[in-house]
Amino acid sequence: MVYLDKFSLPDRMREDNFILSYDSPRSSMTCFSNDVYPFGIFPNKEISEMRFDALTLIYGGNGSGKSTLLNVIAEKLSLESGAPLNYTPYFEDYLKLCDFRLAYGKNLPKESCFIRSDDVFDFMLDVRSINMGVDRKREQIFGDYLEKKYSDGFSLKSLDDYEELKERNKARRMTMSAYTNEKLPKNLRTNSNGESAFAYFTGKIGENALYILDEPENSLSPSMQLKLAKFIEDSVRFYGCQFIIATHSPFLLAMKDSLIYDLDSVPAGIKSWNELENVRVYFDFFHSHRNEFL
Repeated sequence: MVYLDKFSLPDRMREDNFILSYDSPRSSMTCFSNDVYPFGIFPNKEISEMRFDALTLIYGGNGSGKSTLLNVIAEKLSLESGAPLNYTPYFEDYLKLCDFRLAYGKNLPKESCFIRSDDVFDFMLDVRSINMGVDRKREQIFGDYLEKKYSDGFSLKSLDDYEELKERNKARRMTMSAYTNEKLPKNLRTNSNGESAFAYFTGKIGENALYILDEPENSLSPSMQLKLAKFIEDSVRFYGCQFIIATHSPFLLAMKDSLIYDLDSVPAGIKSWNELENVRVYFDFFHSHRNEFL
């Protein structure tokens, strides 16, 4: 399913005319620099209009503008996002020069969202905080188990002590592991960082919506990246999702039926995944070591 059909960026002439139209102090912007971000980035890529398929990948090395492009698209579309964007004084002005066309209707599905790397990182920090609390709770249960199992000082004095007697008898019948697992909450996350990151994506991504992902491979092992690729492909094929993804992971770049923009090339055109420099680096590396795999 395609929800976002096209997105237009200002070319160099439009950027120049916009900047020169300002009086004080912005009229001093006679050349582009980091101070006027995001002006000056995409004219150098010679890209002004992009069309999108159900699965569109934005490829490029560090500093190529992948994340900036996603930020611009997401902000122009007013997509939900957890992590705040680092604005510059010129970001809103730049957005006014951008335009987009939806495939149909006037609005995107309300579930559409932008998932930044910071969103996933914040989620993993939350999980870690929960697990630290779980560790403290587990130590308390260990102590409680040992006291109930080996203490001989308890005697039943009234019916009020009956529940305590049941707990002590339970501790004597059970191993420490079984007793602890019974006492801990049943919905705890005990995953690794990569498993938690993958769980974040599968929990956040639903059906029939546009999802923009910024380098989702971060924190994921190669096997987990392949698992995420399969999840994304299935979400496109069976659940009516559209994805725009910035990545340099060969495992994601190899996803079937994807449209890939190469921001490292000028003009930033469409390429096949096996033509991309990062993929060729992997290929050359393993090819040079091929005898070690025999």
